[in-house]
Amino acid sequence: MGTPIEARSSALSAYNAAATDFYNHAANTFWDHAGQTTISRLQLRAGSTILDVCCGTGASALPAAKAVGPDGLVLGVDLAEHMIEAARARANERGLDNAEFRVGDMLELNLPPATFDAVICVFGIFFVPDMQQAVRTLWKLVRPNGRLAITTWGPRFFEPASTVFWNAVRQQRPDLYRGFNPWDRISEPEALHELFASAGAHAPDIEPETRQHRLRSPEDWWPMVLGTGYRGTIEQLNATQRERVRTSCLDYIRDHGMAAVEANVLYGHATKTET
Repeated sequence: MGTPIEARSSALSAYNAAATDFYNHAANTFWDHAGQTTISRLQLRAGSTILDVCCGTGASALPAAKAVGPDGLVLGVDLAEHMIEAARARANERGLDNAEFRVGDMLELNLPPATFDAVICVFGIFFVPDMQQAVRTLWKLVRPNGRLAITTWGPRFFEPASTVFWNAVRQQRPDLYRGFNPWDRISEPEALHELFASAGAHAPDIEPETRQHRLRSPEDWWPMVLGTGYRGTIEQLNATQRERVRTSCLDYIRDHGMAAVEANVLYGHATKTET
């Protein structure tokens, strides 16, 4: 894998592109599932003030806005401008006037400490070069008795199709083989626990979810590639190489009757005690 800084740059490029076509594709329901589950676990109170960083197109921000009601407020932040545009459109479609979205970096928000009842980061923390610094920054923004929630991919992300994908990439560009998979930095419960502890949150609740994501047909795999971080690799291939990788993946999935991939998730949250 490349350096964390390279991963952050690749993620920004990949997700900006994905927002305009495949991020909310019908094959990619895992975003909304994990976002809704993150919010459900927090049991947010009406009137709460929430910060959602790496908010994407609103998979967690929108259910958070619904949960806190019209007297609450959700601020969603993401580096990808096209993601923010999509999140605003989705909020407008749902009549959620209490959700605000802005382009920004979670490390440069310039917000007062102890501002939010909950701070949320779903499938985003692993893109930050220094994850410990990021979590410390987010933890400072949490009010006493408030919570910090971090959701990340669990082990064996999208297997067995992931291995098929990387093998196909290696056939075309050996230098890109498993070069962009930053989610593996924190895919085990122990690693997520240690990350919380590094910020001073020493008693986090970590809940693994073992889950299969169904493929309606082999063709579902390609929107999943283009609507996730895999796109950072695809965009480094030329048109011929992309088509060869796509064909190789879909042929393998079809020939082996692959009906689902692993979509395991780690949900973590910690409560800040009063000092």
